[in-house]
Amino acid sequence: MKTPTEMPRLKGFRFPREIIAYAVWTYHRFALSTADVEDLLAERGVIVSRETVRKWVNRFGQHFADSIKRDRPAANNKWHLDEVVIPIGGVKFWLWRAVDANGDVLDILVQRQRNAKAAF
Repeated sequence: MKTPTEMPRLKGFRFPREIIAYAVWTYHRFALSTADVEDLLAERGVIVSRETVRKWVNRFGQHFADSIKRDRPAANNKWHLDEVVIPIGGVKFWLWRAVDANGDVLDILVQRQRNAKAAF
């Protein structure tokens, strides 16, 4: 994780820039909940509420989301559509995933009926 130097001023915040940056980065990078981020910080000895994490994400999150998207490689031109049948509550659903050549999932669709044309 790179701590951005152009992050907005943190005057008046109780925790240092590195802790706030780590919390917001993990929230966006790994699609965690605020409770999960709270637990990760607690494991490292930083006691913070999930409400505080939510406020940090609301204030600094867009900057981190932009940085992560910018650093991620662009999607490849070649991609394919995966189809999987999954039972949910005893009912069959079709899960479609658009996957690029690097193995990154581009999009996901779940349908009650199999309809490849709509999924494509």
